[in-house]
Amino acid sequence: MSKIHHLADVQTQHIGENTQVWQFCVILKNAKIGDDCNINCNVFIENDVVIGNNVTIKPGVQIWDGVELEDNVFIGPNVTFTNDLIPRSKQYPEAFAKTLIKKGASIGANSTIVAGNTIGENALIGAGSVVTKDVPANTVWFGNPATQKGIFNSSGKIEYTK
Repeated sequence: MSKIHHLADVQTQHIGENTQVWQFCVILKNAKIGDDCNINCNVFIENDVVIGNNVTIKPGVQIWDGVELEDNVFIGPNVTFTNDLIPRSKQYPEAFAKTLIKKGASIGANSTIVAGNTIGENALIGAGSVVTKDVPANTVWFGNPATQKGIFNSSGKIEYTK
């Protein structure tokens, strides 16, 4: 059974087993959230959002229409997602750009993920990074704009590039 704090505004019926939603969250009615997730306080999740199983979302994150988080993803505090590449007040695109965060990826605190990009399986985005293009699986990226700084070797350790 899911645990939803009484001070959260959860409109969706699509929340998996053992998912915890902390106080001051807003989750709109068409969002889909998997099992065993931990959605910390002050998180906003829009309608066209899919979140897999065993996902952690730390405080201060907004997940906009068009974002998908696969299983075992970690989203650090205050990560920012975008979904409109040419935002204008009261002018909306026909469709929002799609952003995909693949299985096992981790995004560090205060990073910005620009709409329309894919972060590959088990990739690591360092804190404060600005991701402006696709990130391959098993790679380590950081900076502004984020660039590849390393890879995960076969034993799961980071090998930094020069």
